[in-house]
Amino acid sequence: MEKIKSAPSALDAVPEAVQKKTGEIAESGETYLETILVIKERRSNGLVRAVDVANELKLSKPSVSRGLGLLKEKELIRIGLAGDIEFTPEGRKLAESVFKRHQYLTVFFKSVANVPSDVAESDACRIEHVISDKTMKGIIKYLKDHELV
Repeated sequence: MEKIKSAPSALDAVPEAVQKKTGEIAESGETYLETILVIKERRSNGLVRAVDVANELKLSKPSVSRGLGLLKEKELIRIGLAGDIEFTPEGRKLAESVFKRHQYLTVFFKSVANVPSDVAESDACRIEHVISDKTMKGIIKYLKDHELV
């Protein structure tokens, strides 16, 4: 096996299963919140319904309805009588946080690692859900220190 300078050896490495962060919602819930935010930003009227989220994510409407029901139970969204989805203050804050992580990670991968945009976007979308706050803060600091954001 090739040695990588400054990396842990096989004896020092500590592989671990990815755990959901304590007290936070599942990756799918974060994805729904981020998707609602993105759709709202794209539309002049800001109107988003479950079918819009399903279409954007290429998922079935029943699956999305179930996920949105869980977000509603957690008081992160409200669903109006016409099916329009609105954020609670806590839900908007979480959606914006997920989207910011996505943006910073995308910039980091493109600007620092020289990864193509499509790959950077795709990887950021997956990593944004599991990266620790400490590592994310380090990446943001690096990007700001190097005037990349």
